[in-house]
Amino acid sequence: MKSDFSIEKVSKNEIKELLYTFHYLKDESKDFKSGYNYGLYKDGVCLGACIFTKIPVPEIAVGAFGLKRTEQDGLYELSRLCIHPEIQTTEHNITSWFVSRCIKKFKKEINVRAILSYADSSRHVGTIYRACNFKYYGLTNIKKDFYYSDGTKHSRGSVKGKEGEWRERTRKHRFLMIFDKTLNILWQEVDYKVSCDTI
Repeated sequence: MKSDFSIEKVSKNEIKELLYTFHYLKDESKDFKSGYNYGLYKDGVCLGACIFTKIPVPEIAVGAFGLKRTEQDGLYELSRLCIHPEIQTTEHNITSWFVSRCIKKFKKEINVRAILSYADSSRHVGTIYRACNFKYYGLTNIKKDFYYSDGTKHSRGSVKGKEGEWRERTRKHRFLMIFDKTLNILWQEVDYKVSCDTI
């Protein structure tokens, strides 16, 4: 029963074990960014985590809304979401229930104009965001990253003369939940089912 669960604002330390163990980016989650963090609890045990952080790259807000760097307050990303797998199988709709209530709590804490979230197309299609009434704006543009011969990814600067190869980056499904009706959305809303069926 959902009444057996509570949602609490938590520190990074309180949710890191859950993310390190169960999030599909657990290898990269060692460096996950803390922000407005919420934990799902039952009987004192943390069984879910939802993290909202500022949009990581200002260019995203420029492309999505045409907003300059100085105009991007109130724009956030749902950057990490994780539910213990056993709870997902025993509690129907627990993830959408959790996310929806985290968003309500988050909006009470701070001015939230919009929330962006991504779903890695190699992992999932973001069904949970649709269930929470996010709108779908298609896939991110095709991009490539340079990898050195030892398999490590180049981070910044020129790769001229370096040994390695360019690899296509996994595209991500883009979802937005808009609260500020004055925002002008430049992205084109896409039919979710048609788009996902063609991948």
